[in-house]
Amino acid sequence: MTPARFTECLLRIRWTPINLASALQCDLSWVEAMEVGNAEVPVGLAAWLEALAQCHEAAGIPTTYRERGHSEERPDGKDYSLSGTALRHRRR
Repeated sequence: MTPARFTECLLRIRWTPINLASALQCDLSWVEAMEVGNAEVPVGLAAWLEALAQCHEAAGIPTTYRERGHSEERPDGKDYSLSGTALRHRRR
């Protein structure tokens, strides 16, 4: 896997090198080295990243929830917005 494809896979998965290092429980410096081509990406890791990237590409990102806020009415019909009344109750 080339450094460019490595970076592209992380972008498709919406991970940073820190996220990958955390998931793998490895040193961030190793992930950064693979990112710039100073370390080779192991075949198994490359296959895993490719599979994740392809899954994310195929699934896409839902657009239904864009611009949705916390104050939206819930399915049970109740409004859980942070109105003045709700804020007063939260402060107690």
